[in-house]
Amino acid sequence: MTQLRRTFLKTVAMAAITTGALATSAMAAEVTLRLHQFLPAQANVPKNVLDVWANKVEADSDGRIEIQRFPSMQLGGSPPQLFDQVVDGVADITWTVAGYTPGRFPRAEVFELPFTMTNAEAVSRAYWELAEESMLDDDFKQVKVLGLWVHGPGVIHSKEPITTVDDLNGVKLRAPTRLTNKMFSNLGATPVGMPVPAVPEALSKGVIDATVIPWEVTGALKVNEMVGNHTTFGDDVLYTTTFVFAMNKDRYNALPDDLKAVIDANSGLEFSGFAGKQMQMDDESSYMQAKDRGNNIIVLDEAQVDGWKAAAASTTEAWVAEMDEKGIDGTALRARAAELIAKNTK
Repeated sequence: MTQLRRTFLKTVAMAAITTGALATSAMAAEVTLRLHQFLPAQANVPKNVLDVWANKVEADSDGRIEIQRFPSMQLGGSPPQLFDQVVDGVADITWTVAGYTPGRFPRAEVFELPFTMTNAEAVSRAYWELAEESMLDDDFKQVKVLGLWVHGPGVIHSKEPITTVDDLNGVKLRAPTRLTNKMFSNLGATPVGMPVPAVPEALSKGVIDATVIPWEVTGALKVNEMVGNHTTFGDDVLYTTTFVFAMNKDRYNALPDDLKAVIDANSGLEFSGFAGKQMQMDDESSYMQAKDRGNNIIVLDEAQVDGWKAAAASTTEAWVAEMDEKGIDGTALRARAAELIAKNTK
């Protein structure tokens, strides 16, 4: 009986320890933040950027912060509503395309101008630095900005080969933002606006003939299986897209100072540079998928690219004039962006 009693007491003690540990674990998260975004969880950005950020925040806070992840618009709404969702507190953190809300972030568009980008890390760093100078207290004043970055070189993915600007005539093409839609309209295409998750269905149903997106997202969207041609611009970059990763300002301000410090330490310039670099690194796998399928990967030579640059110049000129009309010195903004890009390009 004595041995039985000892065994029983030992079992009770172990159960108590386990229960206590579970209770401590359950109580460890003092703050739960909901992160909402538009791509599937297995896509590159959620997997290789957003989850990396969230996991690091959770670890650095010793589990006091929990980041709940909601991919593919699981909290409702559509991608163009994501920025307002974080402003209004529908979500605590969102990642979205700046251009999904046309005209709302005019200064960010400077990085989307044709043939402005060098590489995604450099431009993302320049984007953050320019934002600190002229955007955080203006265009982004409604939120706590965590990161600002761009994707790798934009590529034209099309059902029919596109080599010259004339090849765009009559092509129904999806572009991501107001500025890129204007550019392709000026180049002769028929722009069809839609968020990127809608691209596969639009291609399959013939709503569009082509789309412009970076390589990295073509795998998740299976674009390489729906088109056979991919137009790249050699050492030049036709366009890129600006992103915003932001937190509800009231939720951030309500955090204790030590948890604010955790958020701050994992956000800003270095994180923005990392995110841009990672997106461009993730281009390789999808590029190889297209190559292995035998798709037609068109690499324009310098003379061909010069033709595109000449045709796209009017888009830049119109944007500068439009900024001037808004009271923003478009020429100075473009010059400063170029200066920051050059400084960060290695």
